[in-house]
Amino acid sequence: MSGFESDKRELRVLFLDMNSYFASVEQQEHPELRGKPIIVAPMANDSTVAIAASYEAKAYGIKTGTRVGDAKRMCPDLQVVGSGHHLYTAYHNRILEVVETVLPIDKVRSVDEMQFRLLGVEKRPDEAERLAHRIKRAIYDGVGECLRCSVGVAPNAFLAKVATEMQKPDGLVIIQEHELPQRLECLKLTDFPGINRKMLARLQAKGIFSTADMLAKSAADLKKAFGSIIGERWWYLLRGYELEYEENPQQALSHSHILRPDLRTDEGAHKVLLRLTQKAAARLRSNGWATRAVSIYVAGKRGWEAHRRTPAIQDSVHIGEFVAEMWASRDFEGPTQAGIVLGNLTTKADTTPSLFDNHPEWEDFSTAVDKVNQKFGKNKVFLAALNEAKDTAPERIAFHKTELFVEGKGDHDDETIQTKWNT
Repeated sequence: MSGFESDKRELRVLFLDMNSYFASVEQQEHPELRGKPIIVAPMANDSTVAIAASYEAKAYGIKTGTRVGDAKRMCPDLQVVGSGHHLYTAYHNRILEVVETVLPIDKVRSVDEMQFRLLGVEKRPDEAERLAHRIKRAIYDGVGECLRCSVGVAPNAFLAKVATEMQKPDGLVIIQEHELPQRLECLKLTDFPGINRKMLARLQAKGIFSTADMLAKSAADLKKAFGSIIGERWWYLLRGYELEYEENPQQALSHSHILRPDLRTDEGAHKVLLRLTQKAAARLRSNGWATRAVSIYVAGKRGWEAHRRTPAIQDSVHIGEFVAEMWASRDFEGPTQAGIVLGNLTTKADTTPSLFDNHPEWEDFSTAVDKVNQKFGKNKVFLAALNEAKDTAPERIAFHKTELFVEGKGDHDDETIQTKWNT
């Protein structure tokens, strides 16, 4: 297989993974929550799910994705905390600042993950361990005592990330070339990034039920088992080789929102969907993208979804028209969540305008609205139909994101941070 950056499998990458990040930030900001079982959720409603759990809550079996109602039954003393996404970005930026005083960051992988390239003597196991402890100490002293992290060191970024999962919380695991691949046999297949339930079922159908089974397969066997070249790449990655890697461009942009109880109606779901459409279209334009596929959905007692191919568009009016067409065929019951996905993205610069578009001025109009909101404030201009829902669907900082999208001047600015490093 081509694509090796090097055949020498020395320690090259140090990977940092913040432990229970959202919950830890909340405990750092609110001392009264420290040492107590908490979960972070979009709202305290029992039908929503935890987006993070403190280690005190995890001791009761609560984890990300656990329904709030179930979590309360599992732990009667549980405290449910509303998500403070402005905090998570602020802490993320602060963590970047302090770790950079120890070692230059190579890549920021997500809001709670980053990797570092080891050079020269840094590749020695003892020196890599020393650097890991210095990074941990820098976070403790410069960000807060509630912020813990697991560090993995390995010959490639894939294994370094896997190493962070081998010891939590506050772990430090170094995987060296001579230990590979046997060192990995203690892991479950789902401990590896990229093996979810669907992929697990696919591998099991090919006779791979454990990590030992996977390691015993040839590169060709893994290619067949995974159903793509990814399986062959894994064979080399699991043995410490570093491969050239090109990240795929973003293929879709999505926004969803859990409906408040008073909005769990046909009309309420529609208003929130319009709000999500406005927000998604503005974000699309801010990145210079256009969409060629629009999907909407409503989750609930009985869910519903609809999909539509479109010409390459980015203005709110045209996207809204396609949403309206699909909404006319809605068929759901007991709505609890609404969402929109703009897919098959392309850059606006690569898009040829349609000769049959009767209203090309809508693009300029949408851009003008964006500029007004950026200059004078979020929602200074909005569709009249959004009046009751214009303040729903605030920006969330998901684990794969590192910053909040700003819809207008002052967005997120009214929120303060209590930590010592911000005073």
